[in-house]
Amino acid sequence: MRIGTRKSAMAMAQTEEVIRQLQSHWPDLSVEVADQETRGDDDQRSKLAVHGGKGGAFVSGIHEGILSGNLQMGMHSLKDMPGNEETPGLVIAAYMKRDDTEDALLLRSDLQLDEFKASKGKGFKVGTNAVRRAALIRRLFPKVEVIHFRGAADTRIDKLENRIPQPLPEPPGGSVGPADALILAKSGLYRVGLEKHIAHVFSRVEMLPAAGQGIVAVECAETDWETRRILAAINDKASEAAALAEREVLWILDGHCNSPIAVHGELSSGAMSLTGQVMSLDGQRLIESKTTGPANLPKDLGRTVAMDLIRQGAHELIEESRVD
Repeated sequence: MRIGTRKSAMAMAQTEEVIRQLQSHWPDLSVEVADQETRGDDDQRSKLAVHGGKGGAFVSGIHEGILSGNLQMGMHSLKDMPGNEETPGLVIAAYMKRDDTEDALLLRSDLQLDEFKASKGKGFKVGTNAVRRAALIRRLFPKVEVIHFRGAADTRIDKLENRIPQPLPEPPGGSVGPADALILAKSGLYRVGLEKHIAHVFSRVEMLPAAGQGIVAVECAETDWETRRILAAINDKASEAAALAEREVLWILDGHCNSPIAVHGELSSGAMSLTGQVMSLDGQRLIESKTTGPANLPKDLGRTVAMDLIRQGAHELIEESRVD
């Protein structure tokens, strides 16, 4: 069987874990890794919107491989998969056990966290390509300057430590930075052994995660019943419930690649607590909705949170970000 994945070290590490778990259930299963060219990995300058958001940048090439029959399955970070659209003919057949969902702040090694906090970010350039993270760091540290910063985790950290500016696409060209700090997913840094660079881990109160953050999803063709049967063995029911609830919020809000939307479901004793947020790009306006209910009704919980966010003005904030 062939599994498609991105070429980055983080994606390969996630793929290796998928294969390890598959072969623990199916010892005779042979899995070949096919690293796929993705527009988002090939072009690490442009904003993701240029490629149609994360879906066009990181997901569409793997989708094409499965639909063509070249791949039997594809591995994705669930947060990279668009929540407001579907790909006919494909199905997520396994949601892996969720990793930590928190975001982490990385500071250049000659800088101090106490200085960053005391100054409320004044004089600090923070690199990220996620509008959610950009909005929330501006909310926490109003004086910070957020700069567009993309690339694999190790590449970004190298640019951070060596004060290398981030090139911008043509036009207008030029560069931004260098960065003084970065925001990246905690779990990803641990997965590739870069956790020593973490200066601060944001609580979910400080920085609510993106929908699906920390979950690896494995897709296959909807009618490929044999692959679906194989993948069912590694599906984590708790991750699946959280994913369905969180992505239902995205579906109803009809967010886009530039939408500052955060949502997180937490399960305990058969119940789920679901929190959703929509914010302005400057982080100064934030609306939030929370609900708790049976974990076996995840889409109902997602609809409840999404409709309450809409009632509070979510669509207006999303449209403002679309114009920007």
